[in-house]
Amino acid sequence: MHKLAVGVNWQGNLDRERIFEEAKAADESGVHSIWVAEAWGRDAFTMLTQLAERTRQIQLATGIVNIFSRTPAALAQHFATLDELSGGRMIIGLGTSGAQVIEDFHGIPFDRSMRRLREYVEVINLIIAGTPLNYEGEIFKLGRGFTLRFDPVRKHIPIVLATMNPASVRQTARIADGWLPIWTPIERIAEEVKRFRDTAAKAGRDPQSLIVRSPGGITITKDVERAKQGVAGSFAFYVSRMGVFYYQHLSRLGYADDVAAIKGAWENKGGSKAGTSAVTEDLQQAVGFVTDSIDAARERIAEQEAAGIDVHDVHVITDDNHERARIYEQLVS
Repeated sequence: MHKLAVGVNWQGNLDRERIFEEAKAADESGVHSIWVAEAWGRDAFTMLTQLAERTRQIQLATGIVNIFSRTPAALAQHFATLDELSGGRMIIGLGTSGAQVIEDFHGIPFDRSMRRLREYVEVINLIIAGTPLNYEGEIFKLGRGFTLRFDPVRKHIPIVLATMNPASVRQTARIADGWLPIWTPIERIAEEVKRFRDTAAKAGRDPQSLIVRSPGGITITKDVERAKQGVAGSFAFYVSRMGVFYYQHLSRLGYADDVAAIKGAWENKGGSKAGTSAVTEDLQQAVGFVTDSIDAARERIAEQEAAGIDVHDVHVITDDNHERARIYEQLVS
């Protein structure tokens, strides 16, 4: 059985009933998890509350919420409440986001992000476990022994972290329950996952107990060219406009010439259209596979699993939920 993940869009027009029908199809077809992003769009927790009430078995995750705009205690409250509402189906997906979003949207200094991420994980784990909150960190100093005024349904909710630079990925392997890599070409995934699991083993942890979600999605659609352009456009935006993290990440992986061409085209030759056009088809398919073939999608899942991926992000574009459910079932089995 393959573990599939599906996402909920955080931006643009909202058709809630469509989202609920798609979630129902995923829930009934054996999809592993549904992930709700936040960024600077809709908040994640409102939608997760509604999904918790409309699904029965699928796991529910944030993919991701940032650690600057809410305190660790506030996040623990959110997740403990949602875990109760969903009957113990939550996954906590956290990340730092970047300076542009944190400083220019939330108005909070983007500093000590790696240390902050560690302290958030530690404080959230203490609160969910019901341990009196006496914590002496470098950022948070909490000394009155607070505990939640209700008993969480689980003493631990899995925490997975979205991290990119080598030091933060190593920290993720030491403290988290899983890793959410992003924009990593398929050719480099095995090496990156092996490094992550080796770090966990050196820290005395069972490396196979940690989950890794695929860094790119598999899109199944009848309009392949349009979806390819969508992936290329998103990739070009992250490389060119979302600070330096993604650019540096791809450069470290050996794609410095590619991302330089993309960023240069965006900045010097005409913005998003030029940047998108500078993404080669090979690179686009390496970071976000698009196909109209179930067999090809299954082959990509097999390739990802051979590289060490546990949970596979899948996007099925169709207006027919019966067809969507059928595709999910074929990919899960």
